[in-house]
Amino acid sequence: MFFGSIPAVITPFKNNKVDYESLNNVVEYLISNQSNGLVPCGTTGESPTLSHEEHKKIIEETIRINDKRVPVIAGTGSNNTIEAIEFTQHAEKVGADAVLVVTPYYNKPTQSGLYQHYKSIADNSNIPIIIYNIPGRSIIDMSINTMIKLSKLKNVIGVKDATNDLFRPVLTNKLMNSEFCYLSGEDGTALAYLAQGGHGCISVTANIAPKLCSDMHLHWRNGNISKAQEINLKLSTLHNALFLESSPGPVKYAAYLKGLCEAETRLPLVEISEETKKEVKKCLFENELL
Repeated sequence: MFFGSIPAVITPFKNNKVDYESLNNVVEYLISNQSNGLVPCGTTGESPTLSHEEHKKIIEETIRINDKRVPVIAGTGSNNTIEAIEFTQHAEKVGADAVLVVTPYYNKPTQSGLYQHYKSIADNSNIPIIIYNIPGRSIIDMSINTMIKLSKLKNVIGVKDATNDLFRPVLTNKLMNSEFCYLSGEDGTALAYLAQGGHGCISVTANIAPKLCSDMHLHWRNGNISKAQEINLKLSTLHNALFLESSPGPVKYAAYLKGLCEAETRLPLVEISEETKKEVKKCLFENELL
């Protein structure tokens, strides 16, 4: 079971190339601040603009730097099922603990197509698979019935739920096996998701405030609800600031301010506006992160 605060790790770039030295800095920073896992090559890691070689090397390097200290959930999704199988098999081979597979974007498959996509990946691997349901980026929304059907496959073990529908974990919890793992994909409602039966959050904000995010989840698990609420309130303006423009633009700028890496993103993402920069910087100071 995966739980707690799991950063969706940014991919540092320098002169349009992956900056592996800074990736080392980022991973060490996240682990040393009690993150409960790592997700390389997800949306926050700008996976759509990575070459196959870069994608695989980033996962390999994250696993190497981590050295089994926390679980690594490798992003291996694609709108091309064959490609997703290849990435998943690679992640399994190099020692990832699980994979995160996004619903196929752009193609707009039916619910039957979604089922067959994930079934093909599951049939061709043995590694635990977490469904990544994010209609805001993929357009399609996996139905509860499709998720229930997929949960019966041998290695489909959980969901990263970025629908912001807080009724969904309650509805699915009643119908799925008790081992199924529920991870929020929305920082702003992560605590509310825990209250609805969730186990953790794959987080953007945890790149910048890993200890605060981890502490919030720890207080929740220990039953210290008021303390968890206090941290959640404290982080609320930062959550908002990090999504004023398309992620990971704002979070990479925040990482730059903290000296972790350059703020560089790859086209079609561009440098964030001066107004957004001011808001991000202000929130970092407010949370004593600078």
